[in-house]
Amino acid sequence: MKDQVCLVPRLSGLGGMVSFQAKFIQGLEARQIPYSFELSDPANTAVLVIGGTRKLMQLWRAKRRGLRIYQRLNGMNWMHRREKTPLRIALKAEMNNLTLSFIRRYLADGIIYQSGFSQDWWDRVYKPLKVPASVAYNGIDLDQYSSKGDGRPPRDHFRILLVEGRLTGAYARGLETAVLLMETLQPKLAQPLELMVVGDTSQDLVARFSARSDLWITWRGILPRNEIPAVDRSAHVLFSTDLNAACPNSVIEALACGLPVLAYDTGSLAELVLDGAGQVVPYGADYWRLEDPKIKPLADACLEILHNNPAYRENARRRAEAAFSLDAMVDAYLDAMEVK
Repeated sequence: MKDQVCLVPRLSGLGGMVSFQAKFIQGLEARQIPYSFELSDPANTAVLVIGGTRKLMQLWRAKRRGLRIYQRLNGMNWMHRREKTPLRIALKAEMNNLTLSFIRRYLADGIIYQSGFSQDWWDRVYKPLKVPASVAYNGIDLDQYSSKGDGRPPRDHFRILLVEGRLTGAYARGLETAVLLMETLQPKLAQPLELMVVGDTSQDLVARFSARSDLWITWRGILPRNEIPAVDRSAHVLFSTDLNAACPNSVIEALACGLPVLAYDTGSLAELVLDGAGQVVPYGADYWRLEDPKIKPLADACLEILHNNPAYRENARRRAEAAFSLDAMVDAYLDAMEVK
C-alpha cells in the first residue's frame, strides 16, 4: 500500500512556500504518490508541514495516531528586530517564529532544512534537536527554466536584473544597494548600464529612485511566473539582494536560465553559487545589524561577470543541472520522509 502525504497548510497566492507546494505536488503526481490537505484523512501516513499553521492541535492528534510529521524549514523573521516596524507586523513575525519553533521541537519527527545555513541558524537560536535532520535545496523544472528560449542579453548595453517578491520596507535596502552599485559601475563601462527591477515596488519608492539620478532603471513590477525565464535570459547578471536568505528561488531560477548570480556572502548564497556560476563577495560589515555593505568588492565582481559573460552563463546552467532539479528536490524530501 502506497504512503499518502498530507500537506499542511494548503497554500495559495504568491511566495516561496506556495511555489514549493505546487512543485512538490507536481513531483508527487509524477510518482503517483497520493496526497491530501486534511489531517483527519485516515489514508494519511506522513505529514509535511510547509510553513506556520494554526492547526497545532490537529497536528498533535495526528502525531498521537502514529502519523510521521516532518517540517520544512527555511529561515526565520528577523528584520523587524532591527528596523522600525509597526507593532502588529512585529508581533505577527514573532508569533510565526514561535509557531515554527514549537512544531520543530515538540511535533516534528524529522526536519528538512532548505540549506545548511538554515539548519545552522535554527540550531544556534533554538538549539539542536535529536530528531533526524537533512538539507534539501529548492528545485525547479529545468525544462521550463532553461538557457534555451526567448530572451537574449542586449548587445548595446549591459543589464543587471533584480528579482524579488517584495521590495518594500526593510527589503528596499537591496534596491538602495543596487543603485549604489550602478553608480559605481557606470563610469567604468564603455556601454550604458541598465537596472531592471522585477517585484512588488511601491510607487513612492519608484518615484524616489527615479528622481534621484539619471540612472537607467526599468521597473517591470510583478510578472507572471511564466515570464520569468525569458526575463532571466535577457540579462547579463542577477543581483540577489535578500539578506540571510535560506534558499532563494530567484537565484536558482536564474542559474537554470544560464544567468550568472552576483551576491553578498550572507545566508545560503555561498552554498548555491558555486563552480563559476557567479560571484559571492564579503559584505564588509555586520549584515545582522543591517549595516551598510561595501560596494567596491561587489562592483569588481560584477565587472568580472560582465566581461566574461559567456563562460559564467555556461557555468550557471551547469550548476543548476547538478544541484537544483525538481526530481532531486522531491526525491530528497521523500527519502527524508521515508515515503514510498
